[in-house]
Amino acid sequence: MTEQEIYQCIREALAEAPRNQYTSELHLQMIKYADALKHITAKEFCEGVGLRESLGTEFSKMRNLTQRLKAAGLKTDQI
Repeated sequence: MTEQEIYQCIREALAEAPRNQYTSELHLQMIKYADALKHITAKEFCEGVGLRESLGTEFSKMRNLTQRLKAAGLKTDQI
């Protein structure tokens, strides 16, 4: 899957998320695609998905959290 396809999947997931679940869905998508997007900056992520640049901090946090979750047994490919 290309970077642009990933961004599109994330945009679609966010568009379909209930209003009160938007942030949770955003975090879940960040975790799901953390490995595929490990080479990009938080700013690039926000630009690619069309998010406010301030959400870049969340991307960085979720990318770091993903490593701990995977060490505990999470299989991100099953999200």
